[in-house]
Amino acid sequence: MSDSLLHTTPASPSPSAPSTRAQAVARGIGRLFARNDIWTLPEVPLRNGRRADLMGMDASGRLIIVEIKVARADLLGDSKWPDYLDYCDRFYWGLCPSLDRACMDMPEFMPDSCGLIVADGYDAEILRPAPLLTLAHARRKKEVERLARIAIRRRQVECDPQCAPWGQNELS
Repeated sequence: MSDSLLHTTPASPSPSAPSTRAQAVARGIGRLFARNDIWTLPEVPLRNGRRADLMGMDASGRLIIVEIKVARADLLGDSKWPDYLDYCDRFYWGLCPSLDRACMDMPEFMPDSCGLIVADGYDAEILRPAPLLTLAHARRKKEVERLARIAIRRRQVECDPQCAPWGQNELS
């Protein structure tokens, strides 16, 4: 192999790229939640075909979903987010600091049902706590077990990528 191939690094996205900003928001929220004994996984598929940007569990076993937005058009054009409410006890919007938050008080964003967090790559702040929207016990049990299996599978594949083909996919 040539020496130049050994020392090349993949191009990294610009810090202002939406995916990088979304990752920074997720990191800040993860830090805030970790300090409060809430542990999350990114990109968790739900049984309804949706994918939660962050899904986690607090010390009481309550499920939390965070929908991350870093662009106004994406925020205003998102009509699928109410589908997440059937899979969590608390729902938060996670926004980057530069995003205009004025729309978050509009009725279509259900401010009485949704919390609001602003985050960057270093930390986050809860601007509006998410109300407790208690899941039915049987639903919570099923979703907690499913979240645990996803976390365990991801950890195993991280340790041994060759085992991935033998496991079920995360949607089942």
